Amino acid sequence: MKRIVRSPGSATIINAIATGFGSAFGIGLDIECKAKVLPNSIKCFNDVGADNYLMELCAEKVFDHYNIDADEFGIELKTKSNLPMASGLSSSSASSNAIVKATSLVLCEEFNLKPLDDLEIINLAIDASLEAGVTITGSFDDATASYFGGVVVTDNKNRKFIIKEKMDEYPILVYMPNFYSKSGDSNPERMKLLSPLVETAFEFAKQRNYFKAINLNGLIYSATLGFDSTVAIDALEAGALASGLSGTGSSFVAVVNDDSIDDVEESWSKYEGKVFRTFVDNGGCIEL
Repeated sequence: MKRIVRSPGSATIINAIATGFGSAFGIGLDIECKAKVLPNSIKCFNDVGADNYLMELCAEKVFDHYNIDADEFGIELKTKSNLPMASGLSSSSASSNAIVKATSLVLCEEFNLKPLDDLEIINLAIDASLEAGVTITGSFDDATASYFGGVVVTDNKNRKFIIKEKMDEYPILVYMPNFYSKSGDSNPERMKLLSPLVETAFEFAKQRNYFKAINLNGLIYSATLGFDSTVAIDALEAGALASGLSGTGSSFVAVVNDDSIDDVEESWSKYEGKVFRTFVDNGGCIEL
């Protein structure tokens, strides 16, 4: 028995660390998880050389939910990614969502169990991410943008939606510099110093003025975290509809249209690193 689940990453509209309220949208870069039955134990493998602790925790959460002993029934999990890790693009959320869903599908089919609903999958994935220390707020915004696709505006502390809807399918550019920035290593107290400004950006998001929210949030967090906001300003000057830092970095994201995509990509060519072309993802986490 084998199940394959794909879950996309997401890009930041509002980073929730400062206030507990966030917003994000799904993007076309993703993580794919293949799950198959083993006689016993949980075995995890990934293609990026990352530690398997989060993968193991995700599977264990599902086993515990169903009271299944891994010494008596096992699963092998393999992930494949085209989503840059530790870059502010919700790789941990995408991975957790895919692993929890794939594990639950295998267990439910094997033991004829009641499937987990969408929010049960998301909450188990978030619980595993918190325990693994890869997120500060639990990233309900990132997790749900990854799982459902489209755009979400959320209360991360209470894991509740304010807005959840499809997003116009704009082309997206991602600039990835030659260094990484893990969310769990960030200083939340420093980010909270500018929470009044983040609240202003969040008001734009609640009004569905997502582009202004991306621009302002990006400037605020770039200043707080020491990233060069010139990257985003160059994109705007070249015709981007919006641009800003994603997560706690190191990636910058630009929302573009067909007329501006080449010019924005060219404006980023002078920076060391890579530029990825992708798109707004409205499909979310799906079984393949």
